[in-house]
Amino acid sequence: MKTIFAVCALILSAGAYFAWHSMRMPSTFGTFTGAPIVQVAELIEHPKDYLKRNITVEGKVSEQCQSMGCYFFIHAGKQSLRIDLQEVAMTAPMREGHQARVECQLVPFNEGYQLYASAVEFQ
Repeated sequence: MKTIFAVCALILSAGAYFAWHSMRMPSTFGTFTGAPIVQVAELIEHPKDYLKRNITVEGKVSEQCQSMGCYFFIHAGKQSLRIDLQEVAMTAPMREGHQARVECQLVPFNEGYQLYASAVEFQ
C-alpha cells in the first residue's frame, strides 16, 4: 500500500512540474544577433562612442514599469540607464531583482540617453 502511495505521489509531482514548466511565461523576447557586451558604466562614461550601435548589456533589473513591464533600469553604482522594451516585450513579465541580458542601441532620451532593446533575456 505504501508503494502505491509513493508511486502516485511521484506521478503527481512529476505532472505538476511539467504543467508548471509548460505554462510559465517566456524568458526571452526578440532575437539576439551576437552584439558585443559593453559595461553599463562604460556607456554612462562615454555614451557618444556607442550611439546607435548594436550592443549587449547585462545587469540586475530594477525599477521596472509596474503597469506593463515595458521598461526598467540597470544600475552602475549610483548611475543608471533606462532600457525601453516597447518593440520586443510591451508587456514583459515582472522580473525586478533578476538578472537580464539585453541587446540594444543607445539613443538620446530627454536630457540624456536610454537603451532601446531589440532582444531581452531574463534569468
